[in-house]
Amino acid sequence: MQLPDDELKPILTRLRRAHGHLATVIRMLEEGAECEDALTQLAAVNKAIGRGGYALVATGLRTCLIEEGPENVDTAKLEKLFLSMA
Repeated sequence: MQLPDDELKPILTRLRRAHGHLATVIRMLEEGAECEDALTQLAAVNKAIGRGGYALVATGLRTCLIEEGPENVDTAKLEKLFLSMA
């Protein structure tokens, strides 16, 4: 299943933001930043990636239900995808 561009755009924006934060963490470590500062930024990266993943799963689930109808959705597959984010 592919998601419509209008639903995918906010997810991509969130993940690109996380990508930028991760680059900042790497640069901080390379430049000898304090561990606490780098960990604070890394926590933000982790949270952003998690939220992006959950948004992707939620959007995919909604799209499946709308396009395929609830009776045709592979619930085991969707549950597995959702739990992979846990």
